Amino acid sequence: MTKPAPLWAAIAASLRSEIAGGAYPPGAKLPTEAALSARFGVNRHTVRHALAALAAEGLVHARRGAGVFVAAAPRADYPLGRRVRFQQNVTASGRSPARVVLRIETRAATPEEAAALGCAEVHLFEGISLADGVPLGLFRSAFPAARFPALPEALARLASVTAALREAGLCDYTRASTRITAELARGPRAGLLRVTDGAALLRTEAVNVDPAGAPVEYGLTWFVGERVALSVTPERND
Repeated sequence: MTKPAPLWAAIAASLRSEIAGGAYPPGAKLPTEAALSARFGVNRHTVRHALAALAAEGLVHARRGAGVFVAAAPRADYPLGRRVRFQQNVTASGRSPARVVLRIETRAATPEEAAALGCAEVHLFEGISLADGVPLGLFRSAFPAARFPALPEALARLASVTAALREAGLCDYTRASTRITAELARGPRAGLLRVTDGAALLRTEAVNVDPAGAPVEYGLTWFVGERVALSVTPERND
């Protein structure tokens, strides 16, 4: 007669299946021990045993004072060279790229945008970049409004900077500068990126230019540190 699996093993199997099925994606927080105890009708010791088994498999990890989280997928390599293209970078890492557009608007340029682009009014494009459904970063790009009057409609329809600029008549652009700093995720930004408050972010500030050297995009991106590895590639004359 086969011995039934212990309760903790059954709970671990159930949670393992839910993690594999995407109910708890990489970086997501699992329910509390109290909630899991109530759900499965067991004591906390049994739940802890199940969570310890998942941790031993590398599926979850505990953060002191914060809870138990699904282990993040390996960091996506994100090259920063003369041509930085989100979809190409994510696809090259073996993942499926996607974007959630949060805001497209035309407004007066901030002092930083005006200094970078040399204009008084900009089109703003803001959203979340994802790989396999997991947020990699929050982006905010500004473009000179006078040069690209139809850009907001193209961005809303295509959700791609490269495709929208191509439609606006700019077939190529390159990275003129990138500045990288570190920040902590706070408030709404942490929520949008699905990280805990205080998680490490890599902030990039970049300017892209057309073939004549005129600035066409000023962009800020907040990458999730545990999900992205930024790499600087050598300059090439291509």
